Amino acid sequence: MDVLADALAVAGVRGTVAVRIDGREEWAVAWAQNADAVLYAVTAGSAWLTVADADDRTAAPVELRAGDVVLLPTGVAHAIASDPDRTPKVCDVALADELRRTGGALRLGVGEPRTQLLGASYRHDRVVSRHLFTLLPALVHIRGNRASTALDGTVRLLTQETAAPQLATAVVLDRLVDVVLVHLLRCWLGRHAEQTRGTWLGALADPLVTEAMTRMHREPDRPWSTESLARALAVSRSTLTRRFQSAAGQSPGAYLTQWRMDLAARRLRDTDDTVETVARSVGYTSVYAFNRAFSRTRSMPPARFRREARRLQADRPQ
Repeated sequence: MDVLADALAVAGVRGTVAVRIDGREEWAVAWAQNADAVLYAVTAGSAWLTVADADDRTAAPVELRAGDVVLLPTGVAHAIASDPDRTPKVCDVALADELRRTGGALRLGVGEPRTQLLGASYRHDRVVSRHLFTLLPALVHIRGNRASTALDGTVRLLTQETAAPQLATAVVLDRLVDVVLVHLLRCWLGRHAEQTRGTWLGALADPLVTEAMTRMHREPDRPWSTESLARALAVSRSTLTRRFQSAAGQSPGAYLTQWRMDLAARRLRDTDDTVETVARSVGYTSVYAFNRAFSRTRSMPPARFRREARRLQADRPQ
């Protein structure tokens, strides 16, 4: 059991190629706020990225070079340009979607191609509260010369696949952007773990806490207590509580409840299992106790949540 992989799976994080960009001379394009996380891999040339901050103000432009990978975890409004002072035009989203379906590139500027980028988007399940992307800074930038060998290698595969499309290239690219995300996270967390300290993501830097999380993930229906978890880990209750609180910013019990409610929320929405069956699957022998816990964390009882979640899922564009 891998806690990060498990969290990504339960949160339904899935990447898809969004757009290929061939930048020539004197070009600039802007995107509005996106509901999904956005990633760019620069496969050739260079460009300038400008993002909006939390107050919708423009931050300083960042130069992107070949081999660089950037992630905008919250899909913040941004612009990419051939030079930082150029005024961008709003992206033709309909054209970009059509090019994505046909495998074509969004050609910007005039002359010969100088810059090539591959853009990807990552959807995640909003019914799950344990989101990875909300724990990251607005811009995660991994320089090509500071990336891991694995990240560099995956970006090179992206470059090769986009340069010479073959049978099932769309499938290959979608799989590769998932791999790029994992390698980017590994690389960033290895250097910036302190920025996520006090969250479940930062807690992965503590082996004891990671093992505690792993056991709870592996058996969410087991009647865990802090005492029984500590015994399973061969440490004292006080040691586990202190380490868990310091690393994750919450107690083992609070973490377990949140994880159970995420699992229950997905099962309520995606299956026709009874509330009693869902309750048992996440460790509650009492439906009443499960209803109370679920209502406390989701602000509505399970049956109502199931109706609302299915309605929202049906309304979301595919």
